[in-house]
Amino acid sequence: MSEHKLQVVPLGGLGEFGMNMTAFCFGDDIIVVDSGMMFPDSDLLGVDLVMPDLTFLKERQSSVRALILTHGHEDHIGAVPYFLTDIDVPVYGTDFTLALVDRRLEEYRLEVKPRFVHVKPKQVVEIGPFKVEFIHVTHSIVSAVALAITTPLGVIIHTGDFKVDPTPTDNELFDLHTLADYGKRGVLLLLSDSTNADRPGYTESERAVRPRIEEIFNRAEGRVVVSCFSSSIHRIQLVLDLAKEYGRRVAVIGRSMVSVTEIAHSLGLLEIPDDILLRPQDAMGLEPSKVAILISGTQGEPMSALSRVAVDNHKHISVEKGDTVVLSSRIIPGNEKAIFRMIDHMAKRGADVMYGTMNPPLHVSGHSSVEEMKLVLNLVRPKYFMPIHGEFRQLSKHAKLAEHLRYAGLLDSFVMESGEVLEIDARGARKAGKVTVGHVCIDSGSLDDVVQDVVIRDRRHLSEDGIVLPIIAINRSTGRVESLPEIVSRGFAAAEDGSEFMQAARQVVARTLEGSNQEEKTDWGVMKEKIRADLKRYISKETSRRPLIMPVILEL
Repeated sequence: MSEHKLQVVPLGGLGEFGMNMTAFCFGDDIIVVDSGMMFPDSDLLGVDLVMPDLTFLKERQSSVRALILTHGHEDHIGAVPYFLTDIDVPVYGTDFTLALVDRRLEEYRLEVKPRFVHVKPKQVVEIGPFKVEFIHVTHSIVSAVALAITTPLGVIIHTGDFKVDPTPTDNELFDLHTLADYGKRGVLLLLSDSTNADRPGYTESERAVRPRIEEIFNRAEGRVVVSCFSSSIHRIQLVLDLAKEYGRRVAVIGRSMVSVTEIAHSLGLLEIPDDILLRPQDAMGLEPSKVAILISGTQGEPMSALSRVAVDNHKHISVEKGDTVVLSSRIIPGNEKAIFRMIDHMAKRGADVMYGTMNPPLHVSGHSSVEEMKLVLNLVRPKYFMPIHGEFRQLSKHAKLAEHLRYAGLLDSFVMESGEVLEIDARGARKAGKVTVGHVCIDSGSLDDVVQDVVIRDRRHLSEDGIVLPIIAINRSTGRVESLPEIVSRGFAAAEDGSEFMQAARQVVARTLEGSNQEEKTDWGVMKEKIRADLKRYISKETSRRPLIMPVILEL
């Protein structure tokens, strides 16, 4: 076996939140775990989502054997449609995870029908030299699994996202016994979720949310409007159960909320009490104290159902004085402005909006805190450890948590970044270079979904400094400029028609035209570049601004 090498290649999700994707390579065989996306930063203007660069996998397409999914959150399945467009392989996952993927694929036209392989916890599948066992874990979404990947060099444990919930609402406990069993037999490498590595103690159980939500149902006199992540089936079940208990009927609002509840109900993961559902168009006609609303849009997304309700622009639902609005979710960093603006709109109309940290809580994390991370480390006792899922500070803290295992067989921890290769062979483990990784920006409304860097750069440029259009009319037969060039601008403060600055700018363009020889004047590409360069120099000198300059030449 000494000539055989096992390579672990994180293609996203390390040093960042989202875009989780890891390739495991042995000989000529590759399996890929997860294919996620992340939401764009504010500087990625007009971009809908960001996914990992698949160059590494495309170059080795014939070696890729399978895509294995740990659970159905967007940061783990969001890029699957783009993955399958380029790489046609079987996709392994639990029923609920694959149902969510299938729903996403309806929006895309794949040339080849996806090959789904449905698996259950404790099931073992063989894929080339890899043997993969699926291990049930507790998380904020149902049907989440960890993976035990047996390779010719040893066992790799990939936890996926998890928390150790001792009292899950569906009574499906984290399968710690199987993890411990692998730990006793010996684990080569552990890859473990680092999201909450800077949060001490234990993450609260999902059941901790019930007292607060129950109190709201108990005292609310008007409608109760609850917004949570549509994938939080446990939270949706809680709202349905409390609505039944307190004599309210429930309207389910928002495309993702409706779709996911239908999927979960069809798979037996969500119990909907008889006669409790209410058509959205009937919700405002009932007495407010008899209505509860489940609605998507916790993050203030501009066209989400809750955002439209907030500005009174939803066709069926509005928020009135006396209503209670509950945001049962965390605020994802970067979304604060949009969320608080939405809250302000509803507060102005007299609604009581409940959000943020409370005790008892409105929301609990789906990720393990420090003590749970230590528990998994102690059960697995790996030879090598590689923290995954999180920014560098979380990965680093998680690696430090494993230091005590140095006395129990841990040889090394590797704090990696996306693109770095961890190589393991009979002689040990080491970092072994980098592969091509990066962010691919997707604008789903464009003709070509992938947004090039130059497009992002131009959008940023326009947002900061505006645009200036010098318009030059040239006589086709004589080649002469018919009149003084016009200049049109947008988003450029210094530019007012008739201003001294604008007149001087027109003269700059005129001088460029006059100073050009006849050959240059017949090559409009050259003329545009000359006009752009001279006008850019003048505007920068006068205003220290750098608008996007696009000369337009009209033939007369």
